[in-house]
Amino acid sequence: MYNFEFKNPVKILFGKGQIAKIAAELPRDKKILLTYGGGSIFKNGIYDQVKAATQGLDIIEFGGIEPNPHYETLMQAVELVKKEGVDYLLSVGGGSVLDGTKFIAAAALYEGDDPWDICAKRSQVKVEKAIPIGAVITLPATGSEMNGNSVINRVATQEKLAFDSPAVMPQFSVLDPEVIFSLPDRQVANGIVDAFIHVIEQYLTFPVNSPLQDRFAEGILHTLIEEGPKVLANRNDYESAANFMWSATMALNGLIGMGVPQDWATHMIGHELTAYHGIDHARTLAIVLPGIMHIRRKEKQAKLLQYGERIWNITEGTVDERIDLAIAKTIAFFESVAIKTTLPDYDVPAETVTRIANRFEQRGFKVGEKADIGPKEIQHILENRL
Repeated sequence: MYNFEFKNPVKILFGKGQIAKIAAELPRDKKILLTYGGGSIFKNGIYDQVKAATQGLDIIEFGGIEPNPHYETLMQAVELVKKEGVDYLLSVGGGSVLDGTKFIAAAALYEGDDPWDICAKRSQVKVEKAIPIGAVITLPATGSEMNGNSVINRVATQEKLAFDSPAVMPQFSVLDPEVIFSLPDRQVANGIVDAFIHVIEQYLTFPVNSPLQDRFAEGILHTLIEEGPKVLANRNDYESAANFMWSATMALNGLIGMGVPQDWATHMIGHELTAYHGIDHARTLAIVLPGIMHIRRKEKQAKLLQYGERIWNITEGTVDERIDLAIAKTIAFFESVAIKTTLPDYDVPAETVTRIANRFEQRGFKVGEKADIGPKEIQHILENRL
């Protein structure tokens, strides 16, 4: 196992009725901006719960943050923050709303010329300060409630880029599984697959003698496989909803990635499919991952065989037969929750494959746990999904 440093300061308020406790977490002497998305919080009662819990606090609102938060929209919020002298941000929504709120928090205090550099030049621009954030999560998926990661879309340039900083980790996050009761099937399915592949990105690399981290990761995968379909079948199953919600948080709060190599090529490639075609984030991951597993089977052989055995009970056959079956089982799981896994399923033309490979060529960097996946490999990975 590699050396590592781990610190996660996010306070989690988990369970029924926890939204009522946010008043004790919010500053009473600050001006707070409440951020939200398309308005579902008004239909499912979350907004009313938040307003009841925050009576007497100085709160203004900003809504309309998109499922893949747009830089252009977020910059409107940044202007509002500066104009109104906002001191604190309260995100009420899914991971995209929180990702957008993290960008608002960083961009409002950014001293450079162009806040987009926070994402576009992340290797040079370090976010050292940000407006404090609290979060009420309404959709389990991204794990954004317990990390410092954020992914933003810039519509004008068809780019989807990320940044990360401890400065944008929420001070607290409320996870009430009952919010899942009103979610549509599409969002629940997306959340299951998103969390599953977050684990895979930190697990399906190469062995470094990290049995505890491996078993943490495998435990989350098993729980998602067991509990996710139960949530889809019965939205009011509180216990399954709770297990699903906590799995999504644990998938990306940093713990299972400590001391082990991490991949993230599936995400980096998948982001381009969202940028060019607007495909849901989780669905882009479901497209790309089987291609990664197929094309990188030699580099990932040991962990692919371990994954096949421990997650899908695959113990017989040649190495390639076992890997092929592990890929097939993974695809079957995604499709069992109504997530399609090929480019034609989303009407993506073959020309997009070349566009994405060319974009990585222009950016001049490679991805993957060994930083050895470049434009040529990306071309092959995506061609496998045609």
